[in-house]
Amino acid sequence: MSQNIPAKRQSAFGAFVKSKVKGPTVQQTGTTKTPKTPSKMRRLSLRKSTRKIKHALKGKSGSHQPAAAHRDMPVSQNTVQGEDGVKLKGYKMKTSPAAMLQEPQRTGGSPEENSVGKRNIKSNIKSSQNVKPGQKFHERLATQQPQKRKPPGLEDSDDKTPVKRVRSDTAKSVQSPAKTVDVGEVEDSTVEAVKMFEWLIHPVKKEKFFSELWEKKPLLVKRHLESYNDGWFTTEDLTKILHENDVQFGRNLDVTTYEGGQRETHNPPGRAYPAVVWDYYQNGCSVRLLNPQTYSHGVWRLCSALQEYFSSMVGANIYLTPPGTQGFAPHYDDIEAFVLQLEGKKHWKLYSPRNEGEKLPRFSSGNFSQEEIGEAILDVTLEPGDLLYFPRGTIHQASALPDTHSLHITVSTCQRNTWGDLMEKLVPAALATAFSEDVEFRQALPRDYLDYMGLANADMDDPRRKAFLGTIQSLLSRLVSYVPVDAGVDQKAVEFMRDCLPPVFTKQERACSIYGCRTRLEKGRVVGSVDLKTSTPVKLIRKGAARLVMEGEQVFLYHILENSRVYHGAELQPIEVPPEAAPAIEYLMHSYPEYVTIDSFPLDHQQDKIDLAMLMFEKGIIIAQEPASVDN
Repeated sequence: MSQNIPAKRQSAFGAFVKSKVKGPTVQQTGTTKTPKTPSKMRRLSLRKSTRKIKHALKGKSGSHQPAAAHRDMPVSQNTVQGEDGVKLKGYKMKTSPAAMLQEPQRTGGSPEENSVGKRNIKSNIKSSQNVKPGQKFHERLATQQPQKRKPPGLEDSDDKTPVKRVRSDTAKSVQSPAKTVDVGEVEDSTVEAVKMFEWLIHPVKKEKFFSELWEKKPLLVKRHLESYNDGWFTTEDLTKILHENDVQFGRNLDVTTYEGGQRETHNPPGRAYPAVVWDYYQNGCSVRLLNPQTYSHGVWRLCSALQEYFSSMVGANIYLTPPGTQGFAPHYDDIEAFVLQLEGKKHWKLYSPRNEGEKLPRFSSGNFSQEEIGEAILDVTLEPGDLLYFPRGTIHQASALPDTHSLHITVSTCQRNTWGDLMEKLVPAALATAFSEDVEFRQALPRDYLDYMGLANADMDDPRRKAFLGTIQSLLSRLVSYVPVDAGVDQKAVEFMRDCLPPVFTKQERACSIYGCRTRLEKGRVVGSVDLKTSTPVKLIRKGAARLVMEGEQVFLYHILENSRVYHGAELQPIEVPPEAAPAIEYLMHSYPEYVTIDSFPLDHQQDKIDLAMLMFEKGIIIAQEPASVDN
């Protein structure tokens, strides 16, 4: 590859270096900025964020309370919720309901609170303008209220094919990523991510999937090849995890039942020892492992690759269900779900969202009764090798067949990753900029505006009212020009990186990274030191592993190399870099997946190039083309 720096790449952070003009900033919630230190390139800026712990109310099947709702959560949360326990035969240690650990709960309000979206200001203005003079107050009030939801069970009548069904006759020709040998290096992580997703949905083409199915309708792929999903997880893996790790009830694992329309969680306090878990299982409890990527190298690799493909957090849950039982009530989730059947068989029923307000929901539902969900749009039994995808808001329930257990993995993504979530960051930042730069946003409201504005005055034909609404429309139109889109996207990326799993290194990559250095102490002398020269070729370990973000006049390099395999188990530790070094990091990012020599970094001094390379190498962000440590 040519070592010349593309001219168009020099303008992004290079222009900032020259101008030192404060750019638009989207404040990252829960972070504390470190004072600027332009003379020390290797200083770390540790950022702390406050984790909010929320507790839910207890919920019963058939109610709309948000508690007790099973979620195909991307990863387990550290929040817990209580639920009545039941006595199980064969297990002597009984615990009272008060001693039960609480169950993970989604953030946000109840389904009722979240079902009606807020209308935008412009639509409010228009509706106010359309109020007829002379209407009574209660009639005007009715025109301002959101439309009532459709009765439960209603579906779109024009949807003739609510589920896409595919039979695969070519699955044998596809090599499973779970079975590939972990050698060589990942030449281009974006290519590897595409391959992983293509394997996941085979034989459906990804272009067709996103144009016809993604966020629209479920997909069922019957592969008739039991081994297609092999290699990711087994019941033997679960037994080994329970024996070798401190798996905690409620935090890492749940035991649940759903019988007679009643959903129950039976988590005792403390560690989930194998004998205890299997006793619950033997008595009809489903077992849900909330964060298998923490313990399973295969699941870690699967989620790590797919998170780069979706640019959104990807997590997984493992579900083990005893024969003839069901562990969870009908409900919908706030994630895009990909179900891979691993062992045994499971009977699934899917139902359309009950109304428009429940399509692509931001929050998961509570438990539904059978009477609330209408007719199933899919009634099918999944067998090993099969795939079932369904969008957010698809109501679902599943049970194991009488003669066999079921083991499946649900891979999930796209939680809180919508246009609306991005707008939540952009609009406050745009208002802050408008207040600072536009005097009209700082002008006082009319002294008498309460006399002609408000619902009680909505029927007034007053020129002052029309002028007020016109000013609101004008200010909203101008607000668009103050939206810091790139800064907002950067902070959305930082939020995503906080949720990310660290990358999975191959053996060769580990040998060429800081993790494979042979530095040691022999007879009081350090040997095997890292030896980076200006002629050393280096590259990013993964395309999505790091991101440059400008916050005010400071530049930070965020990365995921020190993230934990436990969800939010470690806070991001961004590196503060002087603005003069930012164009060199940008150049390295845009050079991926090619190796570039350290000498090609666009910095004025050779020592600065080495220092920057050493900083990124020591954090695992870059790797050398050959092992970088040598015996002295």
